[in-house]
Amino acid sequence: MAVHNIIESVNLALKEEMKRDDRVIVLGEDVGVNGGVFRATIGLLEEFGDNRVIDTPLSENGIVAGALGMAVNGLRPVAEIQFMGFVYYILNHIICHAARLRNRTRGRITAPLVIRVPYGAGIRAPEHHSESTEALFTQIPGIKVVVPSTPKDTKGLLTSAIRDPDTVIFLEPKRIYRAIKEDIPEEEYTIPLGKARMVKEGKDITVICWGAMVRVVETVSEEAEKENIDIEIIDLRTLSPLDKDTIITSVEKTGRALVVHEAPKTCGLGAEIVALINEKALLSLNAPVLRVTGQDIAVPLAKGEDYYIPSVDRILQGLKKIINF
Repeated sequence: MAVHNIIESVNLALKEEMKRDDRVIVLGEDVGVNGGVFRATIGLLEEFGDNRVIDTPLSENGIVAGALGMAVNGLRPVAEIQFMGFVYYILNHIICHAARLRNRTRGRITAPLVIRVPYGAGIRAPEHHSESTEALFTQIPGIKVVVPSTPKDTKGLLTSAIRDPDTVIFLEPKRIYRAIKEDIPEEEYTIPLGKARMVKEGKDITVICWGAMVRVVETVSEEAEKENIDIEIIDLRTLSPLDKDTIITSVEKTGRALVVHEAPKTCGLGAEIVALINEKALLSLNAPVLRVTGQDIAVPLAKGEDYYIPSVDRILQGLKKIINF
């Protein structure tokens, strides 16, 4: 075992997969000489050379178009988009091509492509650098959407994403890139895509979250215990395909549910989860399912982020509203 944070775990997974499979290519803006904007790819250029670690022009459209071409021709590209606010340029390639190739060719061609995207607020970044628009991708059939929340999960999920036969959008919660350290298996380690993680078992209420919000909800759980509220915490890990069974089983046990996400409330993934619970576990509910989310506004700058991101206090208020219903 070795101790790593999330950004180091990204680097470790990339390095191990590049050693294991010479089809794995890393490309993106500044991923080579500079080691990436967050240093996720540091050292890879020196170890694998500029044929496999490619500094691209400043064009997200070009990065993903090139990676898609590589993928359908037998390579395993891992493309980096520096911030989630820059992904809108690539939607045409994802929606019209990467997500449809398997169906369009009746399984003859797939697009084994990973697109790494640092996402979310909390680092006082400029405009377009703090979006949390994961719901855009969860509505696209044919791709997978993955969000780790711990260093160990980061390595296991990214390794599985690189090996997956289809396109994976791999969203990295940059707010906690260096906030958590834990032991990471040094041997080969994978986590199946599509399977949620039970962070903590509880009996009073199910809280469903992902990414940086998992750490916040863990703090909420500690505060709630002081008031004798026992929270069950589910970290989705994969947003598409969604682990519906874990959600429903938990809600049927606790009878209450709260969804926490950083994205805006309107048409966020939380709405889909609430609908799922209503369809599958309505008769088990002792109170309406609520959401604590980001605001329906553009992510504010600097100190305004503190009012935008779901806080411990806001989540506690949501919990108590459900418990006292």
